[in-house]
Amino acid sequence: MIDILNLAVPYFGLIFIGFACGKAKGLPEAGLAWMNFFLLYVSLPALLFVIMSKTPFAELNNPPFLIATTLGTMAAFVAALVVGKLVGRLTLREATLAGLSGAYGNIGYMGPGLALATLGAQAAVPVALIFCFDNIILFTLVPFLMALAQPKRMSVPVIAFEVFKRVAGHPLIIASALGVASAALHFEPPVAIDRLLQFLQNAAAPCALFALGVTVALRPLKKMPWEIPPLAFVKLVLHPVLLFFLLSLFGPFDQAWIDTALLMAALPPALNVFVFARQYDAWVEQASSAVLVGTLLSVVTLTTVMWLVKTGNVPPLLFR
Repeated sequence: MIDILNLAVPYFGLIFIGFACGKAKGLPEAGLAWMNFFLLYVSLPALLFVIMSKTPFAELNNPPFLIATTLGTMAAFVAALVVGKLVGRLTLREATLAGLSGAYGNIGYMGPGLALATLGAQAAVPVALIFCFDNIILFTLVPFLMALAQPKRMSVPVIAFEVFKRVAGHPLIIASALGVASAALHFEPPVAIDRLLQFLQNAAAPCALFALGVTVALRPLKKMPWEIPPLAFVKLVLHPVLLFFLLSLFGPFDQAWIDTALLMAALPPALNVFVFARQYDAWVEQASSAVLVGTLLSVVTLTTVMWLVKTGNVPPLLFR
């Protein structure tokens, strides 16, 4: 158990250091703008590019695994959206963001580093696939539903074109595509560029986790919305359980891939839930609460999943 704590404490520790600094200094939230820009447009794309480019192209072709993990994310999204509608009496715009909080884990800030530290290099391929396809499906679905929920309805083709532009132009999607192309062409960047990419990717997790803590600190929890606890349950418990069932249905898979997928599904809600909420000016305070509560509860739930995968105590797939 000490080994698991040694892996988990630095990640949660950075979040709480950021939280403490945000509470202590009280600097304006606008000061995070350049750090968020650096994360979204520079550091995280570099991280994703490196992971994808160093993955043998043949290993990226695993349709059953992609179907299982993507359906797991979609099922969690629908479950959380329904919870938002029924428990929180939310509008479609608000419920869409609630669905995001129940399905979109911290796969960028915490996922790669935590999975590689827990499971080693064998986790790189499934991490890259989950990262890429979860981003594609959620960055497509959320803008589409938000556009449908607008009072001034656009035609479906217009909405689809707008969503396509956003997805195709997203820095993480572009980095994924370039990484896949690099893997297919066996491209090796010059030593200086490779070292620069290493610097950038190494900065992603520390900066992101610190920024997450500061952001949550600057938006204190004033009142617990009714929908937040069940949404946290969907993300931290139901999502991994649904994924385990789907992996059983579409398997068998290598145990390292199963462990990686469960670990990624057990991650707390991503800061991007709050970013989307602020972008669409809907469910903003609740999104901040969902990230805070989910992150706090994941100290127990995520550490438990880490212990299961690290000690080999993950149950065998159901339909073997």
